Amino acid sequence: MKDATATATAQPVKPSAKPAGGRSGSGRSGSGRSKAGREAEKTRSRSPFLRPSILVGGGIVLLFVLLAVFAGPLSAITGNDPYAEHPETLGDTSAPVGFGGGISASHWFGVTPLRGVDLFSIVAYGARISLGIGLFSSIISLVIGVTLGLVAGYFPGLIDSLISRTMDVFFGFPFLIFAIALSAVVPTSFPRPLLLTLVLGFFGWPGIARLVRGQTLTLSQRNFAVASRVMGASPAHVLWHQILPNLMPLLIVNVTLSIPGRIGAEAGLSFLGVGMNPPTPSWGRSISDAVQWALVDPAYLLFPGGALFLLTFGFNLLGDGLSDAIDPRKGVRA
Repeated sequence: MKDATATATAQPVKPSAKPAGGRSGSGRSGSGRSKAGREAEKTRSRSPFLRPSILVGGGIVLLFVLLAVFAGPLSAITGNDPYAEHPETLGDTSAPVGFGGGISASHWFGVTPLRGVDLFSIVAYGARISLGIGLFSSIISLVIGVTLGLVAGYFPGLIDSLISRTMDVFFGFPFLIFAIALSAVVPTSFPRPLLLTLVLGFFGWPGIARLVRGQTLTLSQRNFAVASRVMGASPAHVLWHQILPNLMPLLIVNVTLSIPGRIGAEAGLSFLGVGMNPPTPSWGRSISDAVQWALVDPAYLLFPGGALFLLTFGFNLLGDGLSDAIDPRKGVRA
């Protein structure tokens, strides 16, 4: 008993695995791994919709939406509207008097030559026209294009051939000539914003239809669509509940990118004199009227042209950002 106790007491003590006062080599690597893990987690947790292009483009679009919504109250602050003339602001040459085309506390962007209409009111109320025509014409094209594209992609054969050939006809149709001729035939009493919305919407659907048709051809062969058909689902159910939801991100991006094109088309038609009729405020017609005054009154060309550029730039920037954020193959950029 005594010998066993002595032997147990005499056993050596094992040294510590971590040297005293030293730093473990694995501690540094563990710290490095944790830092890398935190960076990876931060990258994964960053929302793909917080891209600079989306924030900047969305901010510009939101600014013009607010300008259009509050055009009346903002113009009322200075007591102006896009129809009232202010001949007292014009000189002997019918050009605005004062700095920057008549910029003052009452006229933030100055006034137009010849009639002395407040330019800020024209820009603000013109934003309503441009945004309204761009948005609603895109919705019309979206409804027509999605419907025909889904049908053409899901029913290959005769139906697909008929719709595809109709797309080709619309793609080759001289839209500008037709719009000019239609504007000359339709009575001036017919609301021009409604006419432009219908024309732009009716002739803008083939691009969306072709895109939807190609995606529908692919999605209709996927397992979820095949399984739905095997279980007895109707074509309408498969198209509405299976295929269309998978197309929504693509359609959102497409509509966002198509709106600036419609806004530019309206401005171009108004520039040619076949769009909005005076005295309805229009950026395109204002730019057309300002060309001959560019050297005398640059503000007349600068503010409507700058508003048109910024709005189309904002929509394009927003659409590009949404395209990068929605497409999973592009990942999340730093």
